[in-house]
Amino acid sequence: MTDIAQIMRAARYWGLRIATAESCTGGMVSAALTDLAGSSDVFECGFVTYSNAAKVQMLGVSPKSLTDHGAVSEVVAREMSEGALAHSDAELAVAITGIAGPGGSDFKPEGRVCFGLARHGKATQVETVEFGPLGRDAVRKAARDHALSLLMTALS
Repeated sequence: MTDIAQIMRAARYWGLRIATAESCTGGMVSAALTDLAGSSDVFECGFVTYSNAAKVQMLGVSPKSLTDHGAVSEVVAREMSEGALAHSDAELAVAITGIAGPGGSDFKPEGRVCFGLARHGKATQVETVEFGPLGRDAVRKAARDHALSLLMTALS
């Protein structure tokens, strides 16, 4: 896992506050970021938006995006990360939406996770990672770790 203390130091150095928007990880990234004492000066808030309704209500995700692309899509990951910025005082936000398993479909297999990374003044980045059918716990941990690594890269 990415060194949380390093993320915190870099965010403090740049004067940035962090928000998260999580679906399949259910708050695991927020929990990791707040494991360290003193994280309150860097961590702004976390949105756990497991249902589509919560994504719309809390983050402003477009119902049309959900209908047209599904919750597990780069379009929705982008809207989640940008919504986390819009609904908080953070300057950097990471979003996660995926299929942790068990199950999935031919179109959206188990282990597919979409990420969004939004930062004020920069273009939002999105990507999809195919972790594969590792099992629910392993996919969620891998998604958490990848999101933390995205934050660290953004702060480097």
